[in-house]
Amino acid sequence: MLQKGEQLYEGKAKKVYATDDANLVIVDYKDDATAFNGEKKGTIVGKGVVNNRMSNLFFELIEQNGIPTHYVKTLSDRETLVKKVTIIPLEVVVRNLAAGSMAKRLGLTEGMDLPRPLVEFYYKDDALGDPLVTDDHVDVLGIADAPTRETLRRMALGVNDVVKRFLITRNVILVDFKLEFGRTADGQIVLADEISPDTCRFWDATTKEKLDKDRFRRDLGNVEEAYAEMMKRVTGGTLQ
Repeated sequence: MLQKGEQLYEGKAKKVYATDDANLVIVDYKDDATAFNGEKKGTIVGKGVVNNRMSNLFFELIEQNGIPTHYVKTLSDRETLVKKVTIIPLEVVVRNLAAGSMAKRLGLTEGMDLPRPLVEFYYKDDALGDPLVTDDHVDVLGIADAPTRETLRRMALGVNDVVKRFLITRNVILVDFKLEFGRTADGQIVLADEISPDTCRFWDATTKEKLDKDRFRRDLGNVEEAYAEMMKRVTGGTLQ
């Protein structure tokens, strides 16, 4: 039986612990919430449970569709065993509708349909505010070569297809979302991090009500209720 070891890392939403297997770590999801690169902070009660359960369901679904992930198994409501990876310092954003920073940056109406899913890269650097970068920027920074970028695009669009098709059966629109990828010890690129209301924009397909972290960002209220509603729709489970 794997033993939980020392804490290796604590981020905005998760803690990571070593195990007695050098290639496996335990992720512990927190209720802490941040927005605007950490400028806004708070707590969303039950968020860690929601994000853990939802992410794991999505990881299982994505694996079943031939896309490798870091997921190994669920340990508890808040803890999951995953493969240890070296994170590629690029956030990969897939957009199906115009929203958030892209709508603001390009003067587009929020909710406008895009003619096709759009992939963007953001440089993972908190001090710089995770800026949007072009392929040339990524080349100059030496973050990921062209074949790696093509792999990230292909995998991200594959994830989009799987998750979007699943969610529409739950009357949810996948507006956009952020993914992170990492390399395992043997060099394989896998999907990592999480897929949750923290990292996705989810809208009710009928009412267009926001069911994600935008409720926290924009002080819309009913934040915990939105997270719980998404978990209910995705997993069928409820918070105790």
